[in-house]
Order: sequence, then C-alpha cells, then structure tokens
Amino acid sequence: MTEPLVECVPNFSEGRDPEIIGRITDAIQSVEGVKLLDVDPGKATHRTVVTLVGPPPQVVEAAVRAARVAAELIDMSRHQGEHPRFGAMDVCPLVPVAGISMAETVTYAHELARRLGEEVGLTIYCYEHAARRDDRRNLAAVRAGEYEGLKEKLADPRWQPDFGPAVFNARSGATAVGARNFLVAYNINLNTTSTRRANAIAFDVREKGRKKREGNLLTGPVVRDGDGREVWIQGSLKSVKAIGWFIREYGIAQISMNLTDIATTPIHVAFDEVCRAAAVRGIRVTGSELVGLVPLQAMLEAGRYFLHKQQRSVGIPDRDLVRLAVRSLGLDELGKFQPREKIIEYAMEKKTGHNLVDLSLKDFVFATAGESPAPGGGSVAAAVGALAAALGTMVANLSAHKRGWDDRWEKFSGWAETGKASHDRLLALVDEDTEAFNAVMEAFRLPAGTSSEKEARSTAVQSATRRAMEVPYRVMEAAHECMVLLEAMAGEGLPSSASDAGVGALCARAAVRGAFLNVRINAAGLEDKVFADDLIQRGRRLEEEAAAREKEILALVESRL
Repeated sequence: MTEPLVECVPNFSEGRDPEIIGRITDAIQSVEGVKLLDVDPGKATHRTVVTLVGPPPQVVEAAVRAARVAAELIDMSRHQGEHPRFGAMDVCPLVPVAGISMAETVTYAHELARRLGEEVGLTIYCYEHAARRDDRRNLAAVRAGEYEGLKEKLADPRWQPDFGPAVFNARSGATAVGARNFLVAYNINLNTTSTRRANAIAFDVREKGRKKREGNLLTGPVVRDGDGREVWIQGSLKSVKAIGWFIREYGIAQISMNLTDIATTPIHVAFDEVCRAAAVRGIRVTGSELVGLVPLQAMLEAGRYFLHKQQRSVGIPDRDLVRLAVRSLGLDELGKFQPREKIIEYAMEKKTGHNLVDLSLKDFVFATAGESPAPGGGSVAAAVGALAAALGTMVANLSAHKRGWDDRWEKFSGWAETGKASHDRLLALVDEDTEAFNAVMEAFRLPAGTSSEKEARSTAVQSATRRAMEVPYRVMEAAHECMVLLEAMAGEGLPSSASDAGVGALCARAAVRGAFLNVRINAAGLEDKVFADDLIQRGRRLEEEAAAREKEILALVESRL
C-alpha cells in the first residue's frame, strides 16, 4: 500500500520580510515527516506561496503551526499587494498526491479548518471540494470584496463562516481552506506595461471570459438575457482562471493564471493560446514563470509538444524534454528555473547517494571490480540491456531527423519512445537487482536462535530468494523486448547506423543470457520448485528467442554494410 500523502499550498500575505517568512517556514519544518518543497515570495504581490508534502495528519499539524505564526506576525490592516487576499493565511488548500482519495482529503481539510478556527481563532471559509455550501465552491466568490469588504461580509447572515469566530478580526482577516486537484499557478510575461491590455488578453482566454456588451464595445452597456441576467462571452481555455496585472519589480505586465485541471488545459496549451491572443492585440509574450511546484508529467508533455511542432523525435531523455520545455516556455526569463526545486517528483526524491545508476561509468566499473559481491552479474546484465535499448533509441532519433525522410519522422519518433521506455525500465533494474541480492544477504543474517526466529529467518530467506529470481527474469523480458526495436532499426533505420543496431543486438542477447544465469543460480535455494521450474522454463524460451532474433538482426546489418 502506498503511504497516503497530501500536498498543502498555504498562501501567506507577506512577501517582503524574510524574517517573518522564515519563522512561518520554521514552524512547518518543526513537524517530523513533513517536507518543505518550495517557498516562493513575491514582493509586488506581497504574498508568499509555500508548498509542503507529507502524511495527512502531519501536514494538518504543520499548517496549524504555520497559521498560528502568521496570525501573530502579519497585520492585514497594513497589507497592500497586487494579489487578491483577505487574510494573513489567505488560502490553505490540501491536494491528494498518493494513496488517498479526494473524499478522504476533504475530511482532513475539514479537520484543518476546525483546528484553525478553534485553536488559532481564525475565521474560516471552506471552498472547492471541501465547500460545505455550493455557493462557496469558487474561491473567487469566497474571497469577493477581499479584506476591505470582510467586515461587511461577516455582518451578512449568508456569509457566516464555516468554522471559527463570525466577528471581524482586523489583524488576521479570514482564511479559505480547501481540498482541490493539483493546481498550477502560472504567469505569462508580456512586452507591455499596460494592465488594461493584459486584462483584455486574460479575458480572451480564461474560461469565464468577459461580459458581453452592446456593439461589442469595451465600455458599452452589458447585454442581458430575457431574465435580466448578464450575458458572458466564454474564453478559449477550459479550467483556467486569469487576470492581468503589472509587476513593478520586473517592469512588465503579466497574465496571472490558475490552471485548475492541467489534463484539460496543460501548461503548453495555455502558453500558446496566450501567445496567439496577445499577437492579435499587437503584444508579444516574452516568457513565463511557474509559482510553486509542477508535476514532472506536465513538463514532459510540454517538451514533447514543442518537439512535435518542430517535427522532431520525442523519444529523448526526460532531462532533455524538461530542458526544452524550460526554453520553449521562457521559464528562465525572470530567474533561473531549477528543475530539482520546481518539479515535485524531483524535489521529493531521496538523495541517498548510493544508486548505481547515478555513478559515472568509471565508478560503476570500479564498484563492480571491488571486493563486494554486489553489484554483480545481474546489475551488469541490466546495464548492458539498457545500453542495447539506448542504441536502438539513438538510431531511431537519428533516422527521424534524416533529410528527405520528413514523411517518416513520426514513425521513428514512436520507435524512439519505445526505446526510451525500455532503457528507463532496465536502468531501474540495475539497482533493483543489487537490492534483491542485498535482501538475500540480510535475510541470512537474521537471528536463528529460537524456533520462532528460525521460522522467521527461513520465511525471509525464501521471500528474498524468490525476488532474486524475479528481478533478473524481468531484465530478460525487457532486454528481449528491445530487440524488436533493434530489428526495425537494423532494417529500416539510417543505413550508416546499422552497425549501432547490430551492437545493440549483441548487447541485448548478452543481457538476456546474463540475467538468465542469475535466475538459475538463485533457483537452487528456492524451496518452491514449481515456481522455480516454471520461471526457468520461461527463461529458457526467452533465451532461445533472443538468440534467434540476434541472428536475424545481424543478418540485416550485414546486408547494409
């Protein structure tokens, strides 16, 4: 079972005093098990967006501690900033990340809201999935009138808070607590200083759109339907909220966007649509910025999108896709974009420093040559298989870019994606094989003094031994699968790279045979002979098929030399 994880993205109405921001983040980091992923202060907006991740109870505790510090240090009666706001801790949404449903996340959001009201004394409204009333689902509706209108709002029986005191607190204001899907806060930079023109572009693209006016004039009377309701012209982008503003710090106007469903409107689609809408109004997009963190998949999709527009192969490493996305979206314009800090999966990675795949080739060779039995033949077989798949991917990428083969680039790009998936899978198995071997050794080191200890030790040894067979068998499968790619590249790929496909075939077969040796040697220690015999039989068939395919691929290579 995956440990439940939620993301919390509290926004605080302080973006200029590093001491206050530091005390808030210190409170968050005082909770064990919570990881502070990002702190993004903005001087012009006078607002700091904080991102933290962890198990739900710990995240709730961290948010309560942060809110208590914010309520103590931030005085809303003195606050001025470009961003809409109505409280010291302005908003505090919870976002399901892994192992938890939205319904469960809502339960934690309500618990957070209750504690903020009872323990910190904040006035709390619940929004989005956590809303307790339908008219409070939209954050904009909850925050309408902002801080300046909060006193009057609280006097309205319809706007009594969901939790906490129903009286106006001039110092802390109010807080919106929500449960929502992953939201990307994304700003697009314009070569203008005009907030009015930026807003016009924002209204063109945001889902809500703009009010329809008579004669389509910007200042004409608003058109109303038969029931007297205002008529709106919908914008071009679904699941997008947007406004225009001027950022004095950079001397530019921006389109500030919340992409509330990046499966519906991804980052790259929003960027290109703003480029189009801006151009119609004689304005140029110069770059963009991400506020907070973004899922890796969103960046990879952007990289593939821009490669596809160029009719280039998309089967390139993730780091190159991310680099292309950063360049294409202009994410470096206002400050250095750090993937390890801005992409959530990278930021959450544990930096153990012990992964074999992170070693240089020389260090991997030295580690293999040392006195330790691991890494051994299984990890080396997986590494050789990864090189086989990488060679096939290389030939596919080169073939996709060959002059005169423009009508075939998508086919080769597809092959390159297949190869990329294969070498990524085999790279993961490099470390997994060594981990499987180490698990066997650890099981044998368990105490065996009493009968119960002997039984537990035997169970652990058998479980680890089974895994030590399964992992190299998966290496066999992955290496054998990549031979399909290598055969296609040997026959259809760039003629001058046929030898590379041939070397890949030799490596792939070596990986299959080498991994099979590891399957067989571990079978001797497994008591479940039915499982062991079945895996060996399947392995033998894969070995025979790999030998036959290697012969076919080399014949194709010979014909093109």
